[in-house]
Amino acid sequence: MASSKFQAMWNHPAGPKTIHFWAPTFKWGISIANIADFSNPPDMVSYPQQIVVSTTGIIWSRYSTVITPKNWNLFSVSIAMAGTGLYQLGRKVKHDYFSEEEATIDKTL
Repeated sequence: MASSKFQAMWNHPAGPKTIHFWAPTFKWGISIANIADFSNPPDMVSYPQQIVVSTTGIIWSRYSTVITPKNWNLFSVSIAMAGTGLYQLGRKVKHDYFSEEEATIDKTL
């Protein structure tokens, strides 16, 4: 049973014998690096970088579902990229546009 599932995955058109497997697998490094950056201060986050990460994540997640064969590895890494990029953008926007108002209000009181 297990060997037949392994054999099916091994021989899949987007399996480990193809670039369609390895490119998204290495792309996980970008998402992992973005998750590691969650602990960095928001002022170090780059708008252009996170916009690109989010946008490519959204575009490639859609593309991975319309190609034949469907590449679920590409889909999952693209969703992770979009999610981490949008989270980082949210942190940056909150820091740049909403934290200064609170600091100004505190100074006036």
